[in-house]
Amino acid sequence: MAQHFLLSAAARTLSIKEVYKGGEEAAYETFKSIRWAANEGHAVCPKCGSVESYEITTRRKFKCAGCLHQFSVTSGTIFASRKMAFVDLLAAICIFVNAVKGLSALQLSRDLDCQYKTAFVLSHKLREALAAEVIGHTLDGEVEIDGAYFGGYIRPTNLKDERIDRRLARHQTGTRRVVVALRQRKGRTLTFVRPTEAHGVEIASQVVSRKSVIYADEASHWDRLHEGWTTGRINHSEAYSQDGANTNQVESFFSRLRRMVNGQHHGVSPKYLHQYSAHAAWLEDHRRRSNGDNANAVVANVMVHPVSRNWAGYWQRAQ
Repeated sequence: MAQHFLLSAAARTLSIKEVYKGGEEAAYETFKSIRWAANEGHAVCPKCGSVESYEITTRRKFKCAGCLHQFSVTSGTIFASRKMAFVDLLAAICIFVNAVKGLSALQLSRDLDCQYKTAFVLSHKLREALAAEVIGHTLDGEVEIDGAYFGGYIRPTNLKDERIDRRLARHQTGTRRVVVALRQRKGRTLTFVRPTEAHGVEIASQVVSRKSVIYADEASHWDRLHEGWTTGRINHSEAYSQDGANTNQVESFFSRLRRMVNGQHHGVSPKYLHQYSAHAAWLEDHRRRSNGDNANAVVANVMVHPVSRNWAGYWQRAQ
């Protein structure tokens, strides 16, 4: 029997030991080589695009020979104004991609020996950079669609006589949301957070090619899919897969997301659910790629993502 890829040495091409053994200078060179890969790791001015610059070695900065603008390797990126050492940032990314079912900010803060606030913002910046990877992406071929509800848990009271019917709308907390996922077979997974699963039809009209075949379960709101696509339906009360019709791939994603939310984060605010679902989708889509390649991909995403409007100065703003 062939060995599973994730159990092989090919899946392990980066470790925390290697990151810290290489030290700060090696980590800094890694960020430089990935950000300016098109110029063989040499600095490119983010303001005017000039490749001629002077290095200010005492501050790890560069000065453009053309416009005299001073910049660093993280200027204009989601890591702009960072205070963490490059070796710690690279280690955080390594830990982040190794956690195949997500990583709590508390655990990351302990691993890096930093404040919880620092780990919380850092991990969300990484999730934002990963989510940007599929902005504007469309799906074609065979696409599976489904939704799963998260949040809104109501704890039952101790005494039986005081318990309420938690299914009624008047007793809901207002924090329950559905993650609508569309997954192309052998392709990418797109996630959206909406109030109800029925919103998935409108989403499909925006991101799925009309030449695609969409597979869904027997929920009545998916009946509208027949108006625009060739559609395959599966009744889960009778079978999980039948005649090629199934939603097994998108259910695999939801399995990972539920383990992430329940097992790592123990509850997620609806305000940030879209970032956790995008993180789980990225992990699911790249599960058969080595951790070293995944880490390099995260660094590349970070280096091209602009300064975050959501997370820059997060703790300085009124929440």
